Amino acid sequence: MKNIVVLTGSSHPKLAQRICDNLGIELSECKLGKFSNQETSVEIKKSVREKHVYIIQSGCGRVNDNVIELFILVQACLMGSAKRVTVVTPLFPYSRQSEKSQKKRLPQHQIGSEIMSSLTQQTDGPSSLPQGTFAQSFMGMSTGEGGYRQWCARAGTLVANLLQAAGADHLIAMDLHDPQYQGFFEIPVDLIYAEPCIIQWIRTEIPNWRQAVIVSPDAGGAKRATSVCNKLNLDFALIHKEDLANTKESMGLVGEVAGRPVIVLDDMIDSGSTVGLASEILKRHGATEIYAIAVHGVFSGPALQIINKSPITQVACTNTVPQEEFRKLCPKLATIDISSMLAEIIRRTFNGESVSQLFVHDEQF
Repeated sequence: MKNIVVLTGSSHPKLAQRICDNLGIELSECKLGKFSNQETSVEIKKSVREKHVYIIQSGCGRVNDNVIELFILVQACLMGSAKRVTVVTPLFPYSRQSEKSQKKRLPQHQIGSEIMSSLTQQTDGPSSLPQGTFAQSFMGMSTGEGGYRQWCARAGTLVANLLQAAGADHLIAMDLHDPQYQGFFEIPVDLIYAEPCIIQWIRTEIPNWRQAVIVSPDAGGAKRATSVCNKLNLDFALIHKEDLANTKESMGLVGEVAGRPVIVLDDMIDSGSTVGLASEILKRHGATEIYAIAVHGVFSGPALQIINKSPITQVACTNTVPQEEFRKLCPKLATIDISSMLAEIIRRTFNGESVSQLFVHDEQF
């Protein structure tokens, strides 16, 4: 492949190297660092004049530093007369910060204490769940102070505008938490999905997957879960939240899972609260084995402790976020490699081939 340059930021250099190995090209050298006053320093060692540049940077780790580093990388390529600059963000930074989603996010210590207690609490009834502050907020039952509506900044939209202002010509993002952000870009956006890799992992790593039930931990992920159900010809179940006052049954299960293995599908595991509560409900409803699969494994705060103490059999996440350190702390964690898919998408966009056709073919499983 001629006239292509692949650069990587500080967030996930191992993924960038895997992508280049699949493409059969070298990862271009780029000196990244900080000045003595902690300002970001970027120096591209190879000429990018009239080249198509791909910059790989994931929204993980030191997110704010990595975002600024990405902007400076794009600007450096623009000043270097690059013909086209494509940003590849396996995990798009700040994509969770829509107006509604921020209201449900609580301090990590509060999430950890109440979820950990819920996983170790012994109860007599099969459907009773802890009803603390976190549980009420998780169900959307908390009331505001005096009915005042809390306005939140749409930081994801701001990042999109800054990325375009820096000079990016094209964006490739995987499984946006809020797909609405795709519409805030004026540049072309290729939204790709890890679904083919997830389906392949289910087929090869779960011995009794043909008897399994696919479970969505909330209504928002139902479309993602049903898509996998249709391709694997499996049954579907949904965990729903009941916005009812003065009731102990705040969460319910729609579907039958008794005596069968279940596969919980979500787009992201961050604090571990959703998957922790979901696994507890499924266990109490008679599930024999519980597998959790997510595209982005962020694992912030007490997430790994929640998973270790939960009845989950195994958790699988793609390597959009580095997983090496997480696997040392959680023996239940497995990694799904998506580098070959990203390499194929880069090859297709570079050669002007269809990207969506890659996923249309997958529907024929």
